[in-house]
Amino acid sequence: MPARNVIVTCAVTGAIHTPSMSPHLPVTPEQIVKEAVAAAEAGAAILHLHARDPHDGRPSPDAELFMEFLPQIKAQTDAVINITTGGGQNMSVDDRLQAALRAKPEMCSLNMGSMNFGLYPMLGKREAWDHAWEAPYLANSRDFIFRNTFADIERILKEVGEGCGARFEFECYDVGHLYNLAHFVDRGLVQPPFFVQTIFGVLGGIGPETDNLVFMRRTADRLFGAGYEWSVLGAGRNQMPIGVAAAAMGGHVRVGLEDSLYIGKGQLAVSNAEQVAKIRALLKELGLDLARPDEARERLKLKGKQQVGF
Repeated sequence: MPARNVIVTCAVTGAIHTPSMSPHLPVTPEQIVKEAVAAAEAGAAILHLHARDPHDGRPSPDAELFMEFLPQIKAQTDAVINITTGGGQNMSVDDRLQAALRAKPEMCSLNMGSMNFGLYPMLGKREAWDHAWEAPYLANSRDFIFRNTFADIERILKEVGEGCGARFEFECYDVGHLYNLAHFVDRGLVQPPFFVQTIFGVLGGIGPETDNLVFMRRTADRLFGAGYEWSVLGAGRNQMPIGVAAAAMGGHVRVGLEDSLYIGKGQLAVSNAEQVAKIRALLKELGLDLARPDEARERLKLKGKQQVGF
């Protein structure tokens, strides 16, 4: 049965795309605030946030940068603020935890396994780059392993979950990641209800075919029963088709410029809010409404925005 109200997450900037790829990618704290607030006003119940160096747009783990936009977003919206612990390439786990440990948010992302994470095919889409770091950043992903060991996951569950009272967006890029999550559930380190974000179309993870969507859903149902909320994101051009298919199967949806820079074939999205508005319209055609932030908090048993550290 489709979810009565769909939780829409908006991933505002991420650590995948680079500034040369779109003039609309938010980079500065002011831009991140503006984009996040507009996405919430368009209907996003959860805002998934990374930070970037405001001078050249490179992904940054600096907690001080996060603190330049987190309080403003909290003051201007009721949306759930979800801080990355995935960070970006070449960040250590210590780097990736800086902001979460400082801000003690309601939610954090938590990647459920180590994997290859290939960004280098995007090199072929441009000849010139605005900043010297961009091309090497993408090229280095040919020989990059996105580290999320069992010890890393345990550490994050303990320090950010138990220590800060945050709950998680469990990011699962392949079926083995669902089994990794089940391992921690079986050990009692993860308690329901939990939010499972299955991801399709990243090079190194499961592909965006509909058969894979159904398989991941059935596997999660078998492993977790009624104890979880299922959300889906499709990378790049798969964003809207995968999202609509998942919603029709009872799932929630993630959109945002972290996951795709486009609103249609060959057409750059001018904002995160534009993507939220589009998925909202598509869901309306399916007879589905969007969950409000308070509904998302209740379904995910979050601690509330007044209990955060910013």
